[in-house]
Amino acid sequence: MPHPPTAIDIARALIAFPSVTPADAGALPYLRDLLAGAGFSAELVTFSEAGTPDVLNLYARYGTAAPNFVFAGHTDVVPPGDASRWRFGPFSAEVAEGHVWGRGACDMKGGLAAGVAAARRFIARGTFRGSISFLVTGDEEGPAINGTVKLIRWALARGERFDHCIVGEPTSIEALGDAIKHGRRGSLTGRLVLHGRQGHVAHPRTADNPIRALPSVLSCLFAPLDEGDAEFEPSNLEVVSVDVGNPAANVIPGEVRLVFNVRFNDLWTPETLKAEIVRRVEAAADGRRHMLAFDPTNAVAFLTQWGAFTDLVAGAVEDVTGRRPSFSTGGGTSDARFIKDVCPVVDLGLPHATIHAVDERVALADLEGLTRIYERVLERYFAKFAS
Repeated sequence: MPHPPTAIDIARALIAFPSVTPADAGALPYLRDLLAGAGFSAELVTFSEAGTPDVLNLYARYGTAAPNFVFAGHTDVVPPGDASRWRFGPFSAEVAEGHVWGRGACDMKGGLAAGVAAARRFIARGTFRGSISFLVTGDEEGPAINGTVKLIRWALARGERFDHCIVGEPTSIEALGDAIKHGRRGSLTGRLVLHGRQGHVAHPRTADNPIRALPSVLSCLFAPLDEGDAEFEPSNLEVVSVDVGNPAANVIPGEVRLVFNVRFNDLWTPETLKAEIVRRVEAAADGRRHMLAFDPTNAVAFLTQWGAFTDLVAGAVEDVTGRRPSFSTGGGTSDARFIKDVCPVVDLGLPHATIHAVDERVALADLEGLTRIYERVLERYFAKFAS
């Protein structure tokens, strides 16, 4: 009889699917079959919305009783870029030098593989009181419109309830389990156009160069937004693009376009942050015609309160690794921002050093270590919350 697949086996199988957002390429059907084979009720569901690609998602549950512990994650990955720059093919799932190589190894097919392997091992031990579920999307690296947010609504409408959740995003910094995310900053993108009047550089009096307004506008945008608080670092705005669209050296441009992104803490909501940026730009523009617009955002700052669940997860990490993890709200966003509306959630996963990079890879020892951490979480969880 073949042995049950390990986290390494599952990670390699998942990496081999070129599931660049929004393509699935077979990753979620593979997971469905793997979980169904372990006794889970598993269902694939596709969500759609005008102007966005259709996205495949997976919900699987073992058991029917409460409490329902959830592993959440995604099988979609960012593009690998120029494959010739990779040491091994980005979807080869090669094992070499103690690592599995390939796009998604850390972000986050490796973390998902560890969750599946841990759940299967825990279930194989015997009966426990409660349920284990998986919420898995193919739309985390993309618009995040047809993914986890809709999958949760779909599950709730069917009567599903969730009690606690771990998202397997890569959170470790120097060593496995050294950091847990118990909250996330929000993200807001703005687009600003400064209008001028195009003209010949030899006749500046007949033109109005909008570039002259840039110093004051950039100064207002880069001014500190806040000082942070006990749980969050200061909010940060970065201008990521400045463009005049001018190919000629003898033409004063008619407009300047800026794009900026803010990673903001829980001192702001998207609405209050927009109002503050509008106020600053109005003052800095000093009467110059301009247009300021913001992209829609579903990324708001949130914090999971300290308590029995956060202590339980930290204790499981310490049981396996011997180190007590730190808690952080830094870094990017994750689908925890949707899950926090239905149950307490933390992000805990692999080291993030190579995510989104050429030669993304994960250590075999870390895959096994994360599996043991997740298995220990399940042991502690059902001993505490199902008693």
